[in-house]
Amino acid sequence: MAKTHAQLSETHTLGAQTRQWIVRASAADPRPWLRDVPVCPALAQHQIAHLGVCHAVAPYRIVRTKQSGTYFLACFGGRGRFLVEGRWQPCGSGTACLLPPHILNAFHAESGAPWEFVWVRYDQPTDQRPIAGASSPVLAKFDPEPVRHAALGLHHEAKGAAVPAQMQHWADLVHAYVLRFARPWQVEDRLWLVWEGVAAHLDEEWSLERLAHLAHMSSEHLRRLCHRQLGRSPMHQVIFLRMRRAAELLSTTNDKVETIANAVGYQNPFVFSNTFKKWTGWRPSEFPGRSKEK
Repeated sequence: MAKTHAQLSETHTLGAQTRQWIVRASAADPRPWLRDVPVCPALAQHQIAHLGVCHAVAPYRIVRTKQSGTYFLACFGGRGRFLVEGRWQPCGSGTACLLPPHILNAFHAESGAPWEFVWVRYDQPTDQRPIAGASSPVLAKFDPEPVRHAALGLHHEAKGAAVPAQMQHWADLVHAYVLRFARPWQVEDRLWLVWEGVAAHLDEEWSLERLAHLAHMSSEHLRRLCHRQLGRSPMHQVIFLRMRRAAELLSTTNDKVETIANAVGYQNPFVFSNTFKKWTGWRPSEFPGRSKEK
């Protein structure tokens, strides 16, 4: 059974039967599981720290309490579970997950068939916006085959001839396929404009009617589009954007919880704290990486 939020701590358990094919951007990372992994410097051009294809077998379990960059995972076989928006949710074949920076990452393989997936882990420079934007889905349907083959192609090249031009092509393909999932506004520009507007003004009051007016569509049509593209209702998307921004502020500033609550649209710190715990599993004051308040 999966652990509760309060029990989660930094974990990297692979299990004896798990196999991985990994490529990293540089040899600077000293962690043991990246030792002897081939290097592709071209990944750094896309801010990719490492990527890989995994054949995960229980007790495979990963928990990152201080994940500073965006994490993408696309499943092509078996089933695992992700902690998404405060709930353990299944991630099976044909499904992808995109977790923005400063959000707790936790996932594990279920007993039975191996969980097979491709992942891409991004760095997050302070002067650049993450690829996970305001309109990006967190957990949604996605064809994993192109990005899986691109990742395996890159691994084969990096492990073998390691021709820079060829590795560049594979790295470009991997990044392009992740962007295909991360940026659904290429399909529906109006939604992109709505969520970019909300993300820029999280401290304001938002209602379904105001969102629909901003999108120039009916409330029902907006609701259908959100469920299809993001897997959640419009108002749940507003909450998600607020919690994502709050997690970022908690990790990168010394602002008081009350100040952060106001910045993301909550006048009542108690309501903010309860909502944040429901969505992330932590009270704001207990959030991993939280700096001491002034």
